[in-house]
Amino acid sequence: MVASEDIKKTVSQEDTDVTSHNPMLYDPLQDGVVKTSKTRQYLAALIICLGAVAAGTALAWTSPVLPQISINVNATTAVNVPPLTGNETNFTLSNVTTAATPTSQPNDGRLQLTVGQQSWISSLLAIGAFLGALPTGYIADAIGRRYTALAMDVPFILAWLSISFANSAGWLYFGRFLIGIATGSFCVVAPMYISEIAETSIRGTLGTLFQLLLTVGILFVYIMGSLVSWTTLSMMCLVVPIVLFAGMLMLPETPVYLLKKGRRADTALSLKWLWGKYCDSRSAIQVIQNDLDQANADASILDLFSNRGARNGLIISMMLMFFQQFSGINAVIFYTQSIFESAGSSLSASVSSIIVGVVQVIMTLTSSLLIDRAGRKILLLFSSTVMTICLAILGAYFDMKESGKDVSHIGWLPLLCMVLFIITFSVGYGPIPWLMMGELFMPDVKATAVSLTVMVNWLCVFVVTKCFGVMINDWGSDMTFWFFACCMALATVYVALALVETKGKSSSQIQTWLSGR
Repeated sequence: MVASEDIKKTVSQEDTDVTSHNPMLYDPLQDGVVKTSKTRQYLAALIICLGAVAAGTALAWTSPVLPQISINVNATTAVNVPPLTGNETNFTLSNVTTAATPTSQPNDGRLQLTVGQQSWISSLLAIGAFLGALPTGYIADAIGRRYTALAMDVPFILAWLSISFANSAGWLYFGRFLIGIATGSFCVVAPMYISEIAETSIRGTLGTLFQLLLTVGILFVYIMGSLVSWTTLSMMCLVVPIVLFAGMLMLPETPVYLLKKGRRADTALSLKWLWGKYCDSRSAIQVIQNDLDQANADASILDLFSNRGARNGLIISMMLMFFQQFSGINAVIFYTQSIFESAGSSLSASVSSIIVGVVQVIMTLTSSLLIDRAGRKILLLFSSTVMTICLAILGAYFDMKESGKDVSHIGWLPLLCMVLFIITFSVGYGPIPWLMMGELFMPDVKATAVSLTVMVNWLCVFVVTKCFGVMINDWGSDMTFWFFACCMALATVYVALALVETKGKSSSQIQTWLSGR
C-alpha cells in the first residue's frame, strides 16, 4: 500500500529544509503502512563485525604459527609453567584463549625465533590494543563511527602484509603492534556502531554478534593453521579486513551521530537505509533527539565521573569486563588437553582446540538467539553460577590428582565441567559485557566511556596472562581454580545486587535507572 501524495512528507520538509527532496525521506503515515525491516540492520552489524573476525584471527594466529617459526619446534613458549600439551602460550580476549598447539606444518627456515622473541610477538598485540582503544573514542566523535572503522581497518591490512612478507622478527613486531591497535579500535567502534543502528527489539541479538564473529575468526585459524603454512595462513587472514573495508563503504553513518551533528536529513536517510523505506523515521528521530537533549553536547571525560548515570554505567561496564577476564577461562583452556586425556581421550592438542572452538561458536550463536528473550541479567547469573560450580569441582579434582589420589574412575568429571564451563561462559560472560557496554551510556559520553572500558578489559588481559603462570607455579592448579571460582561467586552477587534487566528498555529508561530516578 502506498501513501497518498497529500500525506507524503519528509522529515526535512517538516523542518523547512527546502533543499532536500529525496523520495527516500518520505514517511508513509497512514495506518498499516508504517513498518520496519531488520534485514539491513543485521547486514550492517555483520559487516562491521568482520572487524571481530579480523581480531579473532590475530589473537589465534600465534597458536599454529609460533611452533613453525621457533628455533626449537618443540619448545614451550610464553607461559612459564610445566608443559601440558607441548607448545602452549596464553593470550585472552573475552572468551578467547589461544593455546599454541603442535602443528603438522614444519619450520620453513625463513624465521627462527627465540622464546623471548615469541613472547614479544604475543604481548605486542595486547600493548597495541590498549593504546589503540582510548583515541578511537575521540576519533569516532570527530569523524563518525563509519569513517573511524574505515580508518582503523587500514592497520589491519598493513599488519597482515607486514606479517605475510616478514623476513625478520622486527617486521613481525611491527605487524603485531599494528594489529593490536586495530583490534583495540574495533573493540570500541563496533559495539558503538551496532548500539546506534539497532532497534530496541533486536539490540541484544546484534550486540552479541561481535563476540560470535570473534570466535569464528579464532576457529578459522585453528582449522586452517593445521592445514597450511604460516605465510599462507597470514595471507588468508588478510582477506578479512579487505572485505571489511569494501563492506563499510556501502554502510551509512549511524543515525545517532548524524543527528548529534545536526544533519537531520542525513539522519532520516540513514534510518531509511537501515530500518526500511516504510519506517517512521520522524518518530525514531524524535526519540534520538530526546536522548540527545538529555545529554550534554559538550561532555568531557570529567562528566563520566560527575554525572551519576554515566558514573554508574562506567562502573558496571568495567566490573563486567573485570569478571569476564577473571572468570578462569585462561585456566580452563590451558588445561584442555590434560582434561581430555583424563577422560581417556587420545585426541591431539590441535584437535582439542578445534573442538573447544566449535563449542564456543555454537554456544555464542545460541546466546545471540536467547539474549532478547531471556534477558541479560538472567544469563549473567546463570553463567557465573554454573562457572563457579565447575571451577570449584575442577579445583577439587586437581587437588586430589596432585596429592597422589587415584582419580582415574572420575576422569569424565573434569571433561563434563570443562564443557559446561565453556558453554555457560559463551552464553553469558563472553558476549554480554560487550553488549551492555554499548547500552549503558548516553551519546555525549559513549565514545569516551567505551574507550575506557575497553582499556580496562585489555589491562585485565595483561594482568591475567602475566600472573597465570605465577599462580600455577606458586599456588598450584587447585588453588588457581578456586581463586577463579571465588571471582565468579563474587560476580554472581554483584550482578544480582547491582544490575537490572535492560532487555527491551530504551536509552532514556536505562539512564533513569542508572541515575536513581
